Amino acid sequence: MKKRIFILAALLSTGLIGSMTATTKSSHSEIMTKEADGSYIINTTTLGKDVRGFRGNTPLSIHIKKGKIVDIKPLANQETPKFFNKVKQGLLNKWNGMKASKAATVQVDGVTGATFSSKAVKENVKRGIAYYLKHK
Repeated sequence: MKKRIFILAALLSTGLIGSMTATTKSSHSEIMTKEADGSYIINTTTLGKDVRGFRGNTPLSIHIKKGKIVDIKPLANQETPKFFNKVKQGLLNKWNGMKASKAATVQVDGVTGATFSSKAVKENVKRGIAYYLKHK
């Protein structure tokens, strides 16, 4: 037991444990970037790391310009392509042209047959927009 405490203390003093935990935290630049044209891109990979669709995480790239949603694109995920294509075609464009403040609270219907994916996408949009409104 004393040996384990000594090893833990040694790791703490050398900074190994601190640097290991620092790499798991997200930086602001990983989540939101500002482009040269003044638009913002929000990546929900870390914001929604606990948001799961049918087969896993469903991260998004949310593009906002002049306070309005321009585009929402899916990032790499493990969802079943047949069902996630329904989400891409029937859900992702529902926020386009909407002011970010409205998009944060609007209730958007999901896609029939892709319920889990729809719920995950809606939650990722909600978190991404909230982050944008807080940090723009």
